[in-house]
Amino acid sequence: MSAEEALEYIKLHPEGALQSDLWKNLKIDSRKCSRIVAKLLKDNLITREVESADGIRTYRLFCAEKSRGRRFDPLLALDAFEPCAGCIEDCVPEHCSKLSEWIFSIVMGVEGEVAIEKIGPLKLRQ
Repeated sequence: MSAEEALEYIKLHPEGALQSDLWKNLKIDSRKCSRIVAKLLKDNLITREVESADGIRTYRLFCAEKSRGRRFDPLLALDAFEPCAGCIEDCVPEHCSKLSEWIFSIVMGVEGEVAIEKIGPLKLRQ
């Protein structure tokens, strides 16, 4: 069992892989798994968050490429940053075109982008 195999397992779980599941699924002992995880953390290939699974403390492991922006995920919709964060404009939220477009991207998701392309540009009321 190598660090590369562990990293591949973690990459297969975009929602994060439990460290306790990692060593069980890869059929290694927990001590060896801990050493591998420590190496991946040191190399900045993964990040981890403390979690409790069935009352036992473990870690949820994330691939670094996916997890680096996790802190700001609530402010993102299809890679579009929430427009009100840091906004200094004096506007009414019900009539803010930037906010409306951002909300629309959340509601419609990726499928919405395809639909928008088919129907043309979105016209919002000001």
